[in-house]
Amino acid sequence: MAPASFYYLNHYVSTLKTPAKVAITSMFSSTNTYVNNKKLVIDMKYTNAEFWEVMDYKFIEGKPYTAQQIKNGERVAVISEDIKNKYFGKGDGVVGKYIEADNVQYRVSGVVKSVPITMLVSYGDLFVPYTVSKSDYKQKSIMGRYMAVILAKSKDDLPKIKSEYAAVVSKIKPDDKYFDVFISVADPYVASLIRNSPLGDTEDGGISKLIFIASIFVLLFMLLPTLNLININISRIMERSSEIGVRKAFGASGMTLVGQFIVENIILTFFGCVIGIALGFIILQVINNSDLIENMHLTINLTVLVFSLVACLVFGLLSGVYPAWRMSRLQVVTALKAQ
Repeated sequence: MAPASFYYLNHYVSTLKTPAKVAITSMFSSTNTYVNNKKLVIDMKYTNAEFWEVMDYKFIEGKPYTAQQIKNGERVAVISEDIKNKYFGKGDGVVGKYIEADNVQYRVSGVVKSVPITMLVSYGDLFVPYTVSKSDYKQKSIMGRYMAVILAKSKDDLPKIKSEYAAVVSKIKPDDKYFDVFISVADPYVASLIRNSPLGDTEDGGISKLIFIASIFVLLFMLLPTLNLININISRIMERSSEIGVRKAFGASGMTLVGQFIVENIILTFFGCVIGIALGFIILQVINNSDLIENMHLTINLTVLVFSLVACLVFGLLSGVYPAWRMSRLQVVTALKAQ
């Protein structure tokens, strides 16, 4: 669903019994401040206290604001490392100092490691208590600009959380004049992004469809170079027809020749994988050093790497089977004449 109101999330989601914690945060909004007569754009977020217990931020200085500070409406803030450097400059600690945003002074309680804007839920420059928001967070509406992140006690609790939330949603009667039916699901992050797309459905948010389409795409993507490799291997084997003829004349069996060419093909595929990994690592370093997306740091995922290697070796094996079989069917006389 679209972003909800703080009241809705606090009243209907935070009261769920199964989750361990429920973090509530607003979408980030940009505001301007000035440092040495230069405009500085700050992306601002409002959160509850549980936000800091659910999200895994690395605190460089200080600590998050507390539930009591939120209840008191204190103007405290957690800032990102980037904003700390741009606003205060690099150097001494800034905890206890004040930062101005949206014409309001906030006392800094902590500094966190900056995250890239691609991480929509956790990204922000300035985090402040929801109670200092200029909008009325007590307004009893469904739609708003907040979202919730539910922390389960264990993976086994996820179906229970979805079921409990579905029971709560079923009792809500929409009172907004703009819609008659209210649908909301406790989705994993990827499913929440897909659900509102053409792939979305009511079962798993569209994850199954995404996996199916991605699998077809990967299959076709790998099939094309496999077909090219088959043609290359056939040409390469035909160029070695005299070698094949001589070996068969001296008693080499078809299976021996097939095994030889398949092993050769797998070895070539393996070296191709190694070169591809090396080039991929170099490209990732270039992207990271270029700062194309601020604070984004790309790395090689070992799980994906292993599956990629296995897929390459499998398709390398397949691309060598037919040419090797065709080679093994050559008659000695034909093989020697072909040269």
